[in-house]
Amino acid sequence: MAQAMRPNTAGGLFATDGKSHPLQDALLAVTLVLGITSFITAMFHHLHLLSSWTGLVGILTGAYGQWISVTTRERFGLVLGLGAAAVGFFLGMAHGGLFGGLLD
Repeated sequence: MAQAMRPNTAGGLFATDGKSHPLQDALLAVTLVLGITSFITAMFHHLHLLSSWTGLVGILTGAYGQWISVTTRERFGLVLGLGAAAVGFFLGMAHGGLFGGLLD
């Protein structure tokens, strides 16, 4: 029975190799929170500073998370967070940018 020799990898939410990855999980959580925040606040023109800065930081944390990620589940969540952060960042830049109204 070949299935008896395979380890149970469905038990962990983030670590499919059976090991803990606290740094990668923290980067995943931070990227998702920043991406969701950036995406939601980008829908409001007057919140362009928040959406552009959270999007930029979300893109940077997500890129570093992708660089050091180990499992497919981590990469999947990071791609979702990166996508939301990028959309929020670009909409925030279109609505006024990182320093819009502050340097005038």
